[in-house]
Amino acid sequence: MNDIDKSVPLARLLAIAYRQMIDGLHARLPAAGFTDVRPSYGFVLLAVRDRPTTIVDLARLLGVSKQAASKLVGAMDGAGYVQRTTDTSDARAKNIELASRGVELLKAVEAIYDQLESEWAVTIGEPSVERMRRDLSRVLVAAHDGRLPDIRPAP
Repeated sequence: MNDIDKSVPLARLLAIAYRQMIDGLHARLPAAGFTDVRPSYGFVLLAVRDRPTTIVDLARLLGVSKQAASKLVGAMDGAGYVQRTTDTSDARAKNIELASRGVELLKAVEAIYDQLESEWAVTIGEPSVERMRRDLSRVLVAAHDGRLPDIRPAP
């Protein structure tokens, strides 16, 4: 496609590109040893990557009920991706944290994303991929009070 079709909305192109990346990720995860990963796991892993969080906060982020979030966390806990821990400030409260398999999964995801981006770079060049990252980051940060927002599923 040498000619750019300006009638295609940017939103549609971004949606298609997102699907391509996510589908590529999930097609490659089994070869990396992760055969049980569901797309919703990624949202939870990113939410607890840097700090423990609660079921209530996860439910809010995911846009689901507390019961649905608890069921998802239960499946992820059973698979070793996250673990429930006691809150240090309130022994009645439980936090959700990354478990060792969750850390391994996030590393595998980053490596696969690097591969996928490299494939894009073959088509459009590394400078274009980096320019796209920079430009998208600038647009998103400008729209969200100077920081990238949390990623969450569509409502």
